[in-house]
Amino acid sequence: MSVKILDEERLGDRLLRLTVRADAIGPQELSVHVLLPRSWPAGGTGSTRAARTTRAWPLLTLHHGGLDDSSSWIRHTDVVELSRDDDVLIVMPDGGRAGGYTDWRRGPQWQTFHVRDLFELMRERYGAAEVRAVAGVSGGGYGALLSAASNPGVFRYAAALSGPCTIRSPLASLTLLAATGVAGRVNPLDMWGLPLVHDRYWRACDPLHLAAGLRGTGLFLSCGLTGRPGPLDAPGEPWSAANLAEPLVRSTIRPFLRRLRAHRIPVTTHLYRDGTHSWPYWERELHRVWPSLVRSLA
Repeated sequence: MSVKILDEERLGDRLLRLTVRADAIGPQELSVHVLLPRSWPAGGTGSTRAARTTRAWPLLTLHHGGLDDSSSWIRHTDVVELSRDDDVLIVMPDGGRAGGYTDWRRGPQWQTFHVRDLFELMRERYGAAEVRAVAGVSGGGYGALLSAASNPGVFRYAAALSGPCTIRSPLASLTLLAATGVAGRVNPLDMWGLPLVHDRYWRACDPLHLAAGLRGTGLFLSCGLTGRPGPLDAPGEPWSAANLAEPLVRSTIRPFLRRLRAHRIPVTTHLYRDGTHSWPYWERELHRVWPSLVRSLA
Protein backbone atom coordinates (compact mmCIF):
# COMPACT_ATOMS: atom_id res chain seq x y z
CA MET A 1 0.00 0.00 0.00
CA SER A 2 1.25 3.50 -0.83
CA VAL A 3 0.17 4.78 2.63
CA LYS A 4 1.65 3.15 5.72
CA ILE A 5 -0.03 3.51 9.11
CA LEU A 6 2.53 4.14 11.82
CA ASP A 7 0.05 4.60 14.68
CA GLU A 8 -3.71 4.52 15.32
CA GLU A 9 -4.94 6.32 18.44
CA ARG A 10 -8.54 6.36 19.64
CA LEU A 11 -9.52 9.83 20.88
CA GLY A 12 -13.22 9.20 21.49
CA ASP A 13 -16.04 6.76 20.84
CA ARG A 14 -15.94 7.63 17.11
CA LEU A 15 -12.76 9.66 16.68
CA LEU A 16 -9.39 8.25 15.64
CA ARG A 17 -6.07 9.90 14.89
CA LEU A 18 -3.74 8.14 12.48
CA THR A 19 -0.07 8.83 11.95
CA VAL A 20 0.88 7.79 8.42
CA ARG A 21 3.62 8.04 5.85
CA ALA A 22 2.69 8.32 2.16
CA ASP A 23 4.84 7.58 -0.87
CA ALA A 24 3.27 10.51 -2.73
CA ILE A 25 4.40 13.01 -0.07
CA GLY A 26 7.76 11.71 1.04
CA PRO A 27 9.36 10.73 4.35
CA GLN A 28 7.49 13.17 6.58
CA GLU A 29 4.87 11.86 8.99
CA LEU A 30 1.29 13.01 8.39
CA SER A 31 -1.75 13.09 10.65
CA VAL A 32 -5.20 11.94 9.55
CA HIS A 33 -8.29 12.26 11.76
CA VAL A 34 -11.13 9.81 11.15
CA LEU A 35 -14.72 10.01 12.40
CA LEU A 36 -16.36 6.60 12.33
CA PRO A 37 -20.01 6.28 11.24
CA ARG A 38 -22.88 5.96 13.67
CA SER A 39 -23.38 2.24 13.09
CA TRP A 40 -19.72 1.28 13.40
CA PRO A 41 -19.44 -2.08 15.21
CA ALA A 42 -19.01 -1.48 18.95
CA GLY A 43 -15.41 -1.93 19.99
CA GLY A 44 -14.26 -2.38 16.39
CA THR A 45 -11.01 -0.94 15.10
CA GLY A 46 -9.79 -0.43 11.59
CA SER A 47 -7.92 -3.71 11.52
CA THR A 48 -10.80 -5.81 12.90
CA ARG A 49 -13.77 -4.16 11.18
CA ALA A 50 -12.89 -5.45 7.73
CA ALA A 51 -12.83 -8.99 9.06
CA ARG A 52 -16.26 -8.61 10.74
CA THR A 53 -18.43 -7.16 8.01
CA THR A 54 -18.55 -6.43 4.32
CA ARG A 55 -20.59 -3.25 4.78
CA ALA A 56 -19.27 -0.08 3.14
CA TRP A 57 -19.87 3.51 4.27
CA PRO A 58 -20.01 6.64 2.10
CA LEU A 59 -16.93 8.81 2.57
CA LEU A 60 -16.77 12.55 3.25
CA THR A 61 -13.36 14.23 3.06
CA LEU A 62 -12.90 17.53 4.91
CA HIS A 63 -9.88 19.70 4.01
CA HIS A 64 -8.37 22.35 6.27
CA GLY A 65 -6.88 25.65 5.13
CA GLY A 66 -3.29 26.80 4.90
CA LEU A 67 -1.21 26.86 8.10
CA ASP A 68 -3.78 24.59 9.77
CA ASP A 69 -3.74 20.81 10.26
CA SER A 70 -5.91 17.72 10.26
CA SER A 71 -7.29 18.45 13.75
CA SER A 72 -8.74 21.83 12.71
CA TRP A 73 -12.26 20.61 11.97
CA ILE A 74 -12.38 18.89 15.37
CA ARG A 75 -10.99 21.88 17.28
CA HIS A 76 -12.97 24.62 15.57
CA THR A 77 -16.33 23.08 14.65
CA ASP A 78 -18.94 20.75 16.13
CA VAL A 79 -18.58 18.24 13.29
CA VAL A 80 -18.44 15.35 15.77
CA GLU A 81 -21.89 16.16 17.14
CA LEU A 82 -23.24 17.34 13.79
CA SER A 83 -22.47 13.99 12.16
CA ARG A 84 -23.52 11.79 15.07
CA ASP A 85 -26.80 10.62 13.50
CA ASP A 86 -25.42 10.12 9.99
CA ASP A 87 -23.96 6.87 8.69
CA VAL A 88 -21.03 8.60 7.02
CA LEU A 89 -17.33 7.89 7.34
CA ILE A 90 -15.44 11.21 7.63
CA VAL A 91 -11.73 11.63 6.97
CA MET A 92 -9.81 14.82 7.75
CA PRO A 93 -6.29 14.51 6.31
CA ASP A 94 -3.23 16.67 6.70
CA GLY A 95 -2.77 18.97 3.72
CA GLY A 96 0.65 20.32 4.61
CA ARG A 97 1.51 23.76 5.98
CA ALA A 98 1.29 25.12 2.44
CA GLY A 99 0.61 21.97 0.47
CA GLY A 100 -1.67 23.65 -2.04
CA TYR A 101 -3.80 20.49 -2.54
CA THR A 102 -2.14 19.97 -5.91
CA ASP A 103 0.36 17.58 -7.41
CA TRP A 104 3.40 19.86 -7.35
CA ARG A 105 5.44 20.43 -10.48
CA ARG A 106 8.50 19.60 -8.37
CA GLY A 107 7.70 18.09 -5.01
CA PRO A 108 4.89 16.36 -3.08
CA GLN A 109 1.86 14.98 -4.87
CA TRP A 110 -0.89 16.14 -2.52
CA GLN A 111 -3.85 15.55 -4.80
CA THR A 112 -2.70 12.00 -5.53
CA PHE A 113 -2.42 11.38 -1.80
CA HIS A 114 -5.84 12.83 -0.99
CA VAL A 115 -7.90 11.52 -3.90
CA ARG A 116 -6.34 8.12 -4.61
CA ASP A 117 -4.01 6.88 -1.87
CA LEU A 118 -6.01 8.03 1.14
CA PHE A 119 -9.20 6.64 -0.36
CA GLU A 120 -7.55 3.25 -0.82
CA LEU A 121 -6.54 3.30 2.84
CA MET A 122 -10.07 4.25 3.95
CA ARG A 123 -11.59 1.55 1.77
CA GLU A 124 -9.30 -1.27 2.84
CA ARG A 125 -9.10 -0.44 6.55
CA TYR A 126 -12.37 1.32 7.34
CA GLY A 127 -14.81 0.14 4.69
CA ALA A 128 -15.18 3.34 2.63
CA ALA A 129 -17.55 3.05 -0.31
CA GLU A 130 -17.12 4.53 -3.78
CA VAL A 131 -19.77 7.11 -2.82
CA ARG A 132 -17.77 10.22 -1.96
CA ALA A 133 -18.11 13.94 -1.23
CA VAL A 134 -15.52 16.59 -0.38
CA ALA A 135 -15.56 19.96 1.36
CA GLY A 136 -12.95 22.42 2.53
CA VAL A 137 -12.25 25.86 3.94
CA SER A 138 -9.98 28.53 2.45
CA GLY A 139 -7.20 26.72 0.55
CA GLY A 140 -8.93 23.46 1.42
CA GLY A 141 -12.04 24.74 -0.36
CA TYR A 142 -9.92 25.23 -3.45
CA GLY A 143 -8.65 21.70 -2.89
CA ALA A 144 -12.22 20.38 -2.77
CA LEU A 145 -13.09 22.04 -6.09
CA LEU A 146 -9.83 20.92 -7.69
CA SER A 147 -10.27 17.30 -6.56
CA ALA A 148 -13.79 17.14 -7.99
CA ALA A 149 -13.01 18.99 -11.23
CA SER A 150 -9.86 16.94 -11.89
CA ASN A 151 -11.64 13.65 -11.28
CA PRO A 152 -15.05 13.85 -13.01
CA GLY A 153 -17.66 11.55 -11.53
CA VAL A 154 -15.64 10.62 -8.45
CA PHE A 155 -17.33 13.02 -6.02
CA ARG A 156 -21.08 13.46 -5.73
CA TYR A 157 -20.71 16.81 -3.97
CA ALA A 158 -18.04 19.47 -3.48
CA ALA A 159 -18.28 22.45 -1.12
CA ALA A 160 -15.83 25.35 -0.95
CA LEU A 161 -16.12 27.66 2.06
CA SER A 162 -14.11 30.83 1.32
CA GLY A 163 -12.06 28.84 -1.18
CA PRO A 164 -10.48 30.35 -4.33
CA CYS A 165 -12.24 29.19 -7.49
CA THR A 166 -9.41 30.11 -9.85
CA ILE A 167 -5.67 30.58 -9.43
CA ARG A 168 -4.94 32.13 -12.82
CA SER A 169 -6.27 35.68 -12.49
CA PRO A 170 -3.42 38.19 -12.02
CA LEU A 171 -4.49 39.12 -8.51
CA ALA A 172 -5.09 35.53 -7.41
CA SER A 173 -1.84 34.17 -8.85
CA LEU A 174 0.38 36.84 -7.31
CA THR A 175 -1.38 36.66 -3.94
CA LEU A 176 -1.19 32.88 -3.76
CA LEU A 177 2.48 32.82 -4.73
CA ALA A 178 3.29 35.45 -2.08
CA ALA A 179 1.23 33.72 0.62
CA THR A 180 2.79 30.34 -0.14
CA GLY A 181 6.30 31.74 -0.01
CA VAL A 182 5.95 34.00 3.03
CA ALA A 183 3.48 32.14 5.25
CA GLY A 184 4.22 28.62 4.06
CA ARG A 185 7.99 29.11 3.94
CA VAL A 186 8.34 27.03 0.78
CA ASN A 187 9.36 27.93 -2.76
CA PRO A 188 5.99 28.66 -4.44
CA LEU A 189 7.44 28.14 -7.92
CA ASP A 190 7.93 24.46 -7.10
CA MET A 191 4.15 24.13 -6.89
CA TRP A 192 2.86 25.55 -10.18
CA GLY A 193 5.92 27.16 -11.73
CA LEU A 194 5.96 30.68 -13.15
CA PRO A 195 2.64 32.14 -14.34
CA LEU A 196 2.39 32.16 -18.15
CA VAL A 197 5.78 30.44 -18.53
CA HIS A 198 4.48 27.20 -17.02
CA ASP A 199 0.82 27.81 -17.83
CA ARG A 200 0.01 24.17 -18.51
CA TYR A 201 0.71 23.41 -14.85
CA TRP A 202 -1.45 26.33 -13.75
CA ARG A 203 -4.29 25.22 -16.04
CA ALA A 204 -4.07 21.67 -14.70
CA CYS A 205 -4.60 23.03 -11.18
CA ASP A 206 -7.27 25.63 -11.94
CA PRO A 207 -10.92 24.81 -11.10
CA LEU A 208 -12.08 27.50 -13.52
CA HIS A 209 -10.21 25.89 -16.42
CA LEU A 210 -11.42 22.43 -15.36
CA ALA A 211 -15.02 23.48 -14.63
CA ALA A 212 -16.55 21.16 -17.24
CA GLY A 213 -15.37 18.24 -15.08
CA LEU A 214 -17.83 19.30 -12.38
CA ARG A 215 -20.88 18.32 -14.42
CA GLY A 216 -22.92 15.90 -12.33
CA THR A 217 -21.33 17.02 -9.04
CA GLY A 218 -23.41 19.01 -6.56
CA LEU A 219 -21.70 22.30 -5.74
CA PHE A 220 -21.82 24.78 -2.87
CA LEU A 221 -19.83 28.01 -2.64
CA SER A 222 -19.85 30.51 0.21
CA CYS A 223 -17.79 33.58 0.94
CA GLY A 224 -17.89 37.06 2.45
CA LEU A 225 -17.57 40.23 0.42
CA THR A 226 -15.66 42.65 2.60
CA GLY A 227 -13.66 40.63 5.13
CA ARG A 228 -14.77 43.13 7.77
CA PRO A 229 -15.96 41.88 11.18
CA GLY A 230 -19.48 40.50 11.05
CA PRO A 231 -22.06 38.99 13.39
CA LEU A 232 -19.86 36.08 14.49
CA ASP A 233 -16.79 38.13 15.40
CA ALA A 234 -16.12 39.05 19.02
CA PRO A 235 -16.08 42.78 19.76
CA GLY A 236 -12.56 44.16 19.69
CA GLU A 237 -11.15 41.13 17.87
CA PRO A 238 -7.70 42.08 16.46
CA TRP A 239 -7.64 42.61 12.71
CA SER A 240 -5.87 39.92 10.70
CA ALA A 241 -4.34 40.16 7.24
CA ALA A 242 -6.01 36.81 6.53
CA ASN A 243 -9.32 38.66 6.27
CA LEU A 244 -8.15 40.15 2.97
CA ALA A 245 -8.69 36.66 1.58
CA GLU A 246 -12.47 37.13 1.63
CA PRO A 247 -12.66 39.86 -1.07
CA LEU A 248 -9.93 38.04 -3.01
CA VAL A 249 -11.92 34.80 -2.98
CA ARG A 250 -15.09 36.71 -3.86
CA SER A 251 -13.35 38.08 -6.97
CA THR A 252 -12.64 34.51 -8.12
CA ILE A 253 -16.22 33.36 -7.63
CA ARG A 254 -17.68 35.69 -10.27
CA PRO A 255 -15.82 34.24 -13.28
CA PHE A 256 -16.30 30.74 -11.91
CA LEU A 257 -20.07 31.18 -11.76
CA ARG A 258 -20.08 32.51 -15.33
CA ARG A 259 -18.15 29.44 -16.47
CA LEU A 260 -20.53 27.10 -14.64
CA ARG A 261 -23.50 28.82 -16.28
CA ALA A 262 -21.85 28.44 -19.67
CA HIS A 263 -21.57 24.70 -19.01
CA ARG A 264 -25.11 24.59 -17.56
CA ILE A 265 -23.80 23.25 -14.27
CA PRO A 266 -26.02 24.14 -11.28
CA VAL A 267 -24.49 25.53 -8.11
CA THR A 268 -25.77 26.71 -4.72
CA THR A 269 -24.19 29.83 -3.24
CA HIS A 270 -24.29 31.80 -0.01
CA LEU A 271 -22.49 35.07 -0.65
CA TYR A 272 -22.78 37.23 2.44
CA ARG A 273 -21.43 40.73 3.03
CA ASP A 274 -19.44 41.05 6.27
CA GLY A 275 -17.51 38.34 8.06
CA THR A 276 -13.87 37.48 8.60
CA HIS A 277 -11.81 34.67 7.07
CA SER A 278 -12.26 32.50 10.13
CA TRP A 279 -13.74 29.34 11.60
CA PRO A 280 -16.93 30.75 13.15
CA TYR A 281 -18.21 31.52 9.66
CA TRP A 282 -17.01 28.23 8.24
CA GLU A 283 -18.78 26.32 11.00
CA ARG A 284 -21.96 28.22 10.16
CA GLU A 285 -21.54 27.38 6.49
CA LEU A 286 -20.86 23.74 7.33
CA HIS A 287 -24.27 23.60 9.01
CA ARG A 288 -25.82 25.28 5.98
CA VAL A 289 -24.42 22.78 3.49
CA TRP A 290 -24.54 19.67 5.72
CA PRO A 291 -28.01 18.44 4.63
CA SER A 292 -26.95 18.60 0.98
CA LEU A 293 -23.69 16.77 1.69
CA VAL A 294 -25.52 13.99 3.53
CA ARG A 295 -28.22 13.69 0.86
CA SER A 296 -25.59 13.38 -1.85
CA LEU A 297 -24.07 10.44 0.03
CA ALA A 298 -27.35 8.64 0.66
